[in-house]
Amino acid sequence: MSSQNEFPLSEAPQEGRKGLLSISMVLFSFTFFTGTMFAGGKLGVAFPITEMLWIAVVGNLLLALYAASLGLIAARSGLNSVLMGRFCFGEAGSKLSDFLLGFAELGWYAWGTATLAISLVKLLSLPEGMTVPLMVLFGLGFSITALVGYHGLDVLSRVSVPLMFVMLALSMWIATRDGGGWQGMAHIAPTQTLGWSAAITMVFGTFASGATQATNWTRMARSGRIAVWASLISFLGGNGLMIIAGAWCAVVYQQADIVAVMMLQGLSVAAVVMLCLNLWTIQGPTIYNVSAAACHLLRIERRRTLTLAGAVVGILLAVGGMYEWLIPFLVLLGSIIPPIGGVIMADYWFRHRGRYPALQHARLPRFNVPGLTSYAVGALLAYLSPWVAPLVGIASAALCYIVLVALARRVSAGDAAGAAS
Repeated sequence: MSSQNEFPLSEAPQEGRKGLLSISMVLFSFTFFTGTMFAGGKLGVAFPITEMLWIAVVGNLLLALYAASLGLIAARSGLNSVLMGRFCFGEAGSKLSDFLLGFAELGWYAWGTATLAISLVKLLSLPEGMTVPLMVLFGLGFSITALVGYHGLDVLSRVSVPLMFVMLALSMWIATRDGGGWQGMAHIAPTQTLGWSAAITMVFGTFASGATQATNWTRMARSGRIAVWASLISFLGGNGLMIIAGAWCAVVYQQADIVAVMMLQGLSVAAVVMLCLNLWTIQGPTIYNVSAAACHLLRIERRRTLTLAGAVVGILLAVGGMYEWLIPFLVLLGSIIPPIGGVIMADYWFRHRGRYPALQHARLPRFNVPGLTSYAVGALLAYLSPWVAPLVGIASAALCYIVLVALARRVSAGDAAGAAS
């Protein structure tokens, strides 16, 4: 598949589709994310180790099933989430999902850029004045792999993912030794409190936007089965490892910051290498997602130009203080992103009965009112819900869409019957 044209405005053709290993490795690199380890750290200081593991399993299983559900649709249709948005939100209405998904990924890009710059200044005892120049350097540097396209992300992931895995395994082994093994860790009392619902929301919500946009790569799978298995393996294995690694070490040291943990373990150099590799593997796919959403928003195919433009905006947000806004940002994303997936799934399986018409020949309304209404209902209920917000958003948006489409069909059938009589 050409890196020059990765079909931002059309279906990905069958020729050049990828196998399980290729799709899985790119998704693995996408899910190996420092922010997820920070979330895991929050679990580690709030729950006993056995309870923490159950929460990690449940939260990641729900996230993986969500990603796999969208991945199946993506592989069968050749469309990513922003293109699917045309069917469920309308030709003009889909700009809502373009903006929301682009905003989510741009926020993550800004946070990752800021995190690496700030952390390196601390780890290497650099002058504070180096922070902003490093943000600019990393913000532009991260975009290089995305400019190359899928091939660049694939090559980077094959190098970085195994190295990341080794370093995390080493850190967890040291933590287990320092904690007195499983028996010793089982007797460590948590120092903070957090409810199960909030904890599962945190696990799901930290990568809800990523799971929604993983369709940028699962649509390039040779089959729906490959897309489903790649999503399940990568989100359970990659995102699950990030959560458990952060939580495992936090149980022992009662420190949620994985970089600070590795410094306590005497792994300062490894912490620098891990942080750089970790954020590089996620930042490339993240800015790639931004460019895909921007291409569809503006209806142009200049992905490389929009990649650079997105990187510049991300740098400005990083300099403006995005690092301090992580928790409010996560709460917002957990409410506004998953309902998009809920509407997409209901639209594909209920309204289109598992098969989209060809995008270039589809007769699409400017605004699909049932889709936009259902999204608004799902996002509002998720934001107000005391339960697992992403699940509430997905389920309520999907159910609302099914009800509205069914009502519209009955009204249309009644009108047709009346006209015939």
